[in-house]
Amino acid sequence: MLQSYKNKLARIISTVFVPPSFTIIVFTLFALTLENEPVKKTVTILTALVFGFIAPIILFLIYRRKGLIVDVDASIKEERTIPMSVAVIFYAAGLAVLIAFQVNIISIAFWFCYISNTLITILINKHWKISAHTMGAAGPLAAVTYLLGPVALLFTALVALIGWSRIQLKCHTFSQVIGGGLFAFTSTYLQMYFIVKLFG
Repeated sequence: MLQSYKNKLARIISTVFVPPSFTIIVFTLFALTLENEPVKKTVTILTALVFGFIAPIILFLIYRRKGLIVDVDASIKEERTIPMSVAVIFYAAGLAVLIAFQVNIISIAFWFCYISNTLITILINKHWKISAHTMGAAGPLAAVTYLLGPVALLFTALVALIGWSRIQLKCHTFSQVIGGGLFAFTSTYLQMYFIVKLFG
């Protein structure tokens, strides 16, 4: 009974907090706090919505329907390579839009991390099934921490909860969850720091 309840809770958490969901949240925050011009606010949010949320979700659903991904957790790591590679193309298109409209460098820096982190994840995934869910939460946590400071680290609890859900569902081991979280947070924060320092 308890195990069934925990599995249901884990499934809800895992479904609600898919990586693209954080894209919308963080870039909406960036748009509202960093941009003064209505056009740049709109572009920042729409870019996240189209290239960071809708396109990756549709891609995943197409692959599921065609049977190229066996389950909602993409539990076979080899099946993740092509969707991730296509997602990089979406991210590159989104980056071009953000640069063209000259949105805040912090938004551009974080968006660049989607490209670089995904490329690195593709390489890691060939040998080890690192947790994309945990990465999808820890990267945005790093971005918000960069913007707001240490107070944002209070949301580490949410990253931990998402990591627990992936372990509970037997999608990942503890080390895969920790690895995903540490890699995404460190990589994202450092990249944002240096990109903003160089181009800000």
